[in-house]
Amino acid sequence: MTATQANTGQHRQPVHPGTPPAHPVLRFWRSAVGKKWIMAVTGIMLLGFVFAHMVGNLKIYLGAGPLNTYAEWLRNLGEPALPRTVLLWIMRIGLIGAFFLHIVSAAQLTRMNQRARPSKYQSPRDYAAASFASRTMRWTGVIVGLYLIFHLMDLTWGNANPRYVRGDTYENVIHSFKRVPVAIVYILANIALAIHIFHGAWSMFQSLGLNNPKWNRARRTFAMGFATLIGVVNISFPLMVVTGVVK
Repeated sequence: MTATQANTGQHRQPVHPGTPPAHPVLRFWRSAVGKKWIMAVTGIMLLGFVFAHMVGNLKIYLGAGPLNTYAEWLRNLGEPALPRTVLLWIMRIGLIGAFFLHIVSAAQLTRMNQRARPSKYQSPRDYAAASFASRTMRWTGVIVGLYLIFHLMDLTWGNANPRYVRGDTYENVIHSFKRVPVAIVYILANIALAIHIFHGAWSMFQSLGLNNPKWNRARRTFAMGFATLIGVVNISFPLMVVTGVVK
């Protein structure tokens, strides 16, 4: 070996093994596509819950008996295979997990989009819908989150309802919505929820890869119809009670 080769060998850097690739699930979670899919799937779960919750609450128009019976049926779901309220709590935990993943994915995807170059939309209609969504989704999401906490304190835990009686769902709703400030909170929060649902349902199909321009009209119709249905029906509950139509 020559002196030059020896000297070169002395300054040669050691070779380190490369970082092992991350687990496929972790890579999926870290990617923008993965976050969009998680937002879409959890969004579908939450939309299903909102719709089912709305349908169940319609029993308020049938009177105290049907609404309280429905509430008791929810607590008894899964019996006798499971103890009382166990299945209900399993569903609640699943919804909490979906809500958490939805929020985290949305926040991280927003930061990723802010660092990346904005993409162009296919048509003026797409651009208008998406730009409005980007301006409102964050704030309507915050409003819906705060509303959810208040709703639980008001009609599930009873902390925010001075006349709360455990098990008497009908009277709890009536006493709550008879308070004008509370009725206003519910009406405004459900307007924000409807706006959030419209933009979420609009973008959900695109996140799942169903973004063919031929389907844009159907996507918009579904998003508008579903959001309007949820908004109108949910707003009707406090409105009918505070005006004395439902007593």
